[in-house]
Amino acid sequence: MLRIFRFYVEGFRSMTVGKTLWAIILIKLFIMFAILKVFFFPDFLGPLGSPSDKEEYVAGELIDRAAEAEE
Repeated sequence: MLRIFRFYVEGFRSMTVGKTLWAIILIKLFIMFAILKVFFFPDFLGPLGSPSDKEEYVAGELIDRAAEAEE
């Protein structure tokens, strides 16, 4: 197991272009998960408080949307 780890560590150290590409990949992942989450996935359930209030809200939304889809 240690030999495999050393193999990858030495390979990463000898990379030149690869380090730049990994940096770009990590920056893109940060943008996708940290920044875009704020704009596209707002926290609707946060202000509801207790878990039972959240359950009631979600159940009501599911029932309302199912009723609208049947019409």
